[in-house]
Amino acid sequence: MDRRVCRKVAKTGNDKVVLPSHPEREEGLSLDHKGLVDWSRLPTDIVIKLFSTLSRCDQANLASTCQTRRNIGMSSCLWQSLDLRAYKCDATTASSLASRCENLQKLRFRGHETAEAIINLKARGLREISGDLCRKITDTTLTMIAARHEALETLQLGPFCVRISSNAIKAIAICCPNLRKLRLSGIHDIDGDAINALAKHCPSLIEIGFVDCRTIDEVAVGNIVSLRFLSVAGTTRMNWGLVSQHWTKLPNLKGLDVSRTNITRSVVLTMLSSSEGLKVLCALDCPALEEGDRGSTEYYARGKLIIAFFTEIFKTLASLIEEIRTKESNVFADWRNMKEDKNVDEIMTWVEWILSYSLFCIADARPLSFNNFWLSQGVALLLNLLQSSQEDVQEMAATALATFVVIVNQNARVDGRIAEAVLRGGGIRLLLNLARSCREGLQSEATKAITNLSVNADVAKAVVEGGIGTLSNLARSMYRSVAEEAARGLWNLSVTEEHKHAIAAAGGVKALVDLIFKWRTSGDRVLECAAGALANIATDDKLGMEVAELGGVRALAMLAQNCESVLVLKQTARALANLASLAYDNGTQAAVGVARETGAVQALVELTYSNHEGVRTETAGALWNLLFDDGRNSEAIAAAGGVEALVSLAQSSLEASDSEDIWEIAAGASWRLAVSEVMRDWEYGGIQRATFRVRSYGQADLG
Repeated sequence: MDRRVCRKVAKTGNDKVVLPSHPEREEGLSLDHKGLVDWSRLPTDIVIKLFSTLSRCDQANLASTCQTRRNIGMSSCLWQSLDLRAYKCDATTASSLASRCENLQKLRFRGHETAEAIINLKARGLREISGDLCRKITDTTLTMIAARHEALETLQLGPFCVRISSNAIKAIAICCPNLRKLRLSGIHDIDGDAINALAKHCPSLIEIGFVDCRTIDEVAVGNIVSLRFLSVAGTTRMNWGLVSQHWTKLPNLKGLDVSRTNITRSVVLTMLSSSEGLKVLCALDCPALEEGDRGSTEYYARGKLIIAFFTEIFKTLASLIEEIRTKESNVFADWRNMKEDKNVDEIMTWVEWILSYSLFCIADARPLSFNNFWLSQGVALLLNLLQSSQEDVQEMAATALATFVVIVNQNARVDGRIAEAVLRGGGIRLLLNLARSCREGLQSEATKAITNLSVNADVAKAVVEGGIGTLSNLARSMYRSVAEEAARGLWNLSVTEEHKHAIAAAGGVKALVDLIFKWRTSGDRVLECAAGALANIATDDKLGMEVAELGGVRALAMLAQNCESVLVLKQTARALANLASLAYDNGTQAAVGVARETGAVQALVELTYSNHEGVRTETAGALWNLLFDDGRNSEAIAAAGGVEALVSLAQSSLEASDSEDIWEIAAGASWRLAVSEVMRDWEYGGIQRATFRVRSYGQADLG
């Protein structure tokens, strides 16, 4: 009954849209003759608003109800943005969506297969493309994407686009003259020809992110005079002398991010003193700069802002905004609520992104030297970033929270101090709100953070009080990643007795059972979480009955017969063992029906031969519990070969010094089964045959 933690291994917009010209019914929403609401009379604009709050799967379900809803579901204003990350999208799928994507503005995708299918969407007006897991994307694919989307303004690909070269960057520059933002991660070498092509063909290019690259032509970067924001975070081979010489001459540069590099103090001072337009320099996790926390006073004296671990980041950012009226820690909230200031908005929007990305990378690397930073500033920063209007910033902040709270050792656990800091800062409420979003990517990352944090008892209590229904609903998600994290969260919470009843009251038991049937042919991790949660819940007699009545026994028996994952089988056997124990406790075996479920006993007997010790232990326990029924189940177990299986398990466990628990359970179950055989044969006059069988099995030292 242990909790599990998971590590990372993985507004429609401001544009005005024109609503479709469907005729509206003048009477609007009204009651029919029975006093019920007639939803068919809702005005079209209200129905479109309803559609916009739903995920793509829910939109499809609503559109399938009638032709009118289908037509509304295809409205171009609902297809301004498309997130394909949760789907497997090939050329055929993309072609089927093409009729709806004529006016598509923003696209998010994951993986090289989807990247190759993008052109089949025929969305030539795309302005923004963002891709995840782009390691296998090639120059050919990226060049083809650029050639088909000449209106592109923002292109973001990562992490570690190791197959992309400078040739593809030159193609982007030539094909996409309207490009304003280019963020690429993990490219080995970016030469001067590629960067000069950007300077020549993309006059509106205001932001570049060449992140986690190996080399960049520093001289050529100095030729992109339109640049306002530049990030070279994580780039390993920088010539800082050339940087000091050429980047200080960029006339429009406002923000520079050199986080996770070997930049020196002298270069930082040169950039801050010589670059007239530079306002913010971000240098998080720069060892040469942070050594001894030297020079922070000198940086401020020059009237520039530096974001580093040795500075007070909230105070630094607050100096950008004149309208700060409350605490400096509220700088992000105050900025979002202040009247529009184009200059400040541009800088703060960029700062949100580079902060979220840097904190995400640092959390994933887990340097122990930053533990104090997380407590002093890091948690508060991430909680503020969770409230950003930028979806990718919110996702990275949630992922960072889910990642750095986990202490990696032989048994993964969470840092109680960090979990409590998140709780004190209102982080659970923020994460639950994000988990209720209709955006599946945000749902998944927020739920993962909630799940990992809920290993802490205080956080678990807060989750139960504020959002147990949310987790139960998310377990029903059509997206496997979301359902998996929700099931993992319910597994964590089900460790505590009082939380089990809260899960059941919120419909969690039914959600977990349905989840097993939904993902029975795929998704071993989600099945393990669901079975583990049901195993914990079934330790309570009343709730165990509810599990059985809602189809839990059938679902678990199906897993025992068909699943090949040892982790799933271990939790499945444990759940069946707990359900079988109800027969001994209160005589409810007839209702639970473990032994009577078709194939369940046979599957359990076969699992005793598993190569995994945990599976063998839990399976022996399940068979042991089934035998406490005054002989009613012994015949079924014996007929399935249970006697031989248990004796074999007991014998083999004697040879393994670390299998004492298995031997005790297997030997005890064998003895009970043999005794049951004697009693049955005594009734039928077969005492001599039964005695012979017991003596034969006695070689395993059943006494």
